[in-house]
Amino acid sequence: MDLLVTTIVAVTTTVMIAGFAVVARRLLNLRFGTFRAFLGGALAFLLAGPIAQALAGSVSRDDSSLAPLWFLILAVACALLAAMVFLAVAEALVPTGSLPGPIELVRSLRGRISRSRRYFTIVRILARHGLAPYLRGRRPDVDALYGRVRLAQSLRRALDEAGVTFVKLGQILSTRPDLLSAEFIDELALLQDRAAPAPWEEIERVLAAELPGTVDEVFAEFDRQPLASASIAQVYAARLHSGVRVVVKVQRPGITEVVERDLDIMARLARSLDLRTRWGRAIGVRDLAAGFAEALREELDFRVEATNMAAVAASSRDPALHVPAPHVPLCGRRVLVMERLEGTPLAATISLPGQGHGPGESDGSEGPGQETRDQAALARTLLDALLRQIMLDGVFHADPHPGNIMLLADGRLGLLDFGSVGRLDGSLRASLQRLLLAMDRGDPLGVSDALLEVVPRPDEIDEQRLERDLGRFMARHMSGGGQPAGVQIFTDLFRIVSGHGLSVPPEVAAVFRTLSTVEGTLTRLAPGFDLVTEARAFATRHFAEQRDAAAVRRIVADEVVALLPMLRRLPRRVERIVGAAEHGRLSVNVRLFADERDRRHVTGMLHQVLLTVLAATTGIMAVLLLGIDTGPKVTAQVTLYQLFAYNLLVVASILALRVLVMIFRREN
Repeated sequence: MDLLVTTIVAVTTTVMIAGFAVVARRLLNLRFGTFRAFLGGALAFLLAGPIAQALAGSVSRDDSSLAPLWFLILAVACALLAAMVFLAVAEALVPTGSLPGPIELVRSLRGRISRSRRYFTIVRILARHGLAPYLRGRRPDVDALYGRVRLAQSLRRALDEAGVTFVKLGQILSTRPDLLSAEFIDELALLQDRAAPAPWEEIERVLAAELPGTVDEVFAEFDRQPLASASIAQVYAARLHSGVRVVVKVQRPGITEVVERDLDIMARLARSLDLRTRWGRAIGVRDLAAGFAEALREELDFRVEATNMAAVAASSRDPALHVPAPHVPLCGRRVLVMERLEGTPLAATISLPGQGHGPGESDGSEGPGQETRDQAALARTLLDALLRQIMLDGVFHADPHPGNIMLLADGRLGLLDFGSVGRLDGSLRASLQRLLLAMDRGDPLGVSDALLEVVPRPDEIDEQRLERDLGRFMARHMSGGGQPAGVQIFTDLFRIVSGHGLSVPPEVAAVFRTLSTVEGTLTRLAPGFDLVTEARAFATRHFAEQRDAAAVRRIVADEVVALLPMLRRLPRRVERIVGAAEHGRLSVNVRLFADERDRRHVTGMLHQVLLTVLAATTGIMAVLLLGIDTGPKVTAQVTLYQLFAYNLLVVASILALRVLVMIFRREN
C-alpha cells in the first residue's frame, strides 16, 4: 500500500512539474532545454504550496464565494511567474546551447579528461620552450631581429615536440608569408613530416579492415617493409594479381583519434588567442585554425585523395605531366592503392649535379653547361605544368615540394600525394588571368582592378593608394635586369594585400602557397631560375589569343547570341512604355518588404513593441487599482480591485519577461 501511494505521489508530482514547465515555456514562446525547463517547473511546484498557504490566510474557512478559487489561481500564476523569472535569468546568464546538457556532459566526460591531459601536455611544452607569455597576450622581444629569430626557433621546437597535428600546422604556416615574417617562414620550413615505422601487425589490421580480403588474397606480392614512413601514413610496394605494380598507402592506427583531440585543443587555443591577444585577432587565428582543421580532416580520408587524383587527371591537358591512377575498388578511408610510378624523385635529382649521373660522373656526350640547361628545361616544364593546372584547368596540386614530384623514365613529370588539391571556378581563373596579363603589361590600374576581383572587395578602400603600391611592386620585381625575386615577391604582394585590409580567400591563398612552394623547388633544381620571367612568358604564350582581333570578334559574337532573345523583345517593351507614358498610364509599382527576412524582422520588432506597451499598460492599471482603498470586499483585508490588481501585476510581469527573454535570445 505504501509503495502504491509513493508511486501515485511521485507520478502526480512529476506530471505537475512537467505541466508547470510546459506552461512557463509556452508563455515565454521560446524553447529551452529539457533540463532547464524541468528545473523551472520544479521551482514553480515548490513555491505554489507556500504561496497558496500565504494567500489562504486572508480567506475565512466558511467563505462560500469564489474568492478561494481566485486566490488559488493567483497562487498558481505567481508560481508560474517564478518559473519564468528563473528561465529568463538563466537565459541571460547562460544562454541555451552555451553549455552541454547533463547527458552530453556525462557522455563526454572521459573524452574531456583525455583532452584535458593532452591540453596540459601542450601547455607544458609551450611553457618549456618559453612561449607561455604569448598565450597571455604579451609580446616581448619581437621587435628586434634577434628576438624574432629566437622566438621562431622556440616555436619550431615546440611544434615538433607536440606531434603530428602541430607539425602539419607549422608546415602550413611556413607557406604563409602574408601572416609571418621571414624569420618564422625559414625556421618553420625545417619541420619534417617523419616518424618511426609502425609494427606490421598494426598495419595488417588496418588493411584487413579496409580491403575486401586479406593481404595475400588481394595482392599477388606485398613487401612488408615500408618504402616511406610519415606521421600520418606509411607506403608499401605491392603487385596485383593482374601484374600491375602498385603502391599502398596505409594510415597509421589510431592517428584519427590523436588528430581530432589535437584539433579540439587547437581550436580552444585559437579562441583564447582571439579573445586575449590583438595579434591573434589581427591574423584571424580562429579562421586559420578552422581552415587547417578542415584540410587536415580531408587529408585523413584517403577517399578524398583518390577523388583528387581522378579530378586532376581528368582536367589536366599537359602531356608532360602524369598523374598516377588510383585503383578505386581497393581504396578506402584509411587505405589508398594507386599506380606505381617508375622514375627518380625530384629531391634526388636536385642533389645530383647532372641528370642521370652521380656526383662528378659524365659519359662524355654532354657539352659544357648541358646539365644546367637540362635542369633549367626541367624547371620550366614543371612551372608550365602547374600554371596550366591553375590558370587553365582549375584543379591543381597544392603541395609541389620536391618529395612529391618524380622524374619518370620517359621524361615526363609525375605528381604524388594529392591530399592537398586546390580548385578554382571559371570566374576566379579569368580574374587571375587578367591579373597575370596586367602584370605582364606593367599596368598598375589593370592589376588593381583584377586584384579587387580576386579578393573580396571591402566597403571602403583607397584605390588610388592601392594602384600606387602595386606600381611600386611591379617596378621593383618586374622591371628586369635584377636578381630573381624568389619568394620575396609573394611576401611583398601579401604585405600590400593585408596593408589595404583585403582578405585573401582560401582558394586564392592555396594558389600563392603553391607558387611559393614550387618557387623553392625550382630555385633548388635550377639556381638562378626566374619565376617572374617564366610566368610572364607563360601568359604571353597562352593568353595572347585573348587580345587579338579574332578573339575579340568571337567573344562579341557569343555575347550577342546570348543577348539576342532579349534584344528581340526590347522594341515591343519600349513601345509599350512609350505608349503608356503618352496616355498618362505609366506607373511604377514598388513592393516594400518583398524579402521574407525583412518582413520577419519588422514583424518581430512590432511584436516586441506591442508586448512592451501591453506590459506597461497592464502594470500601470495594476498600480492604480492597488491605490483604491474602497470597493467590494473579497476578504476582510483584500478588495475586489486589489485582487484584480494582483492578477494584472502577474500578467504585466509575464509580458515583460517574454520581451526580455526574446531580447536575450536574439543577442546571443
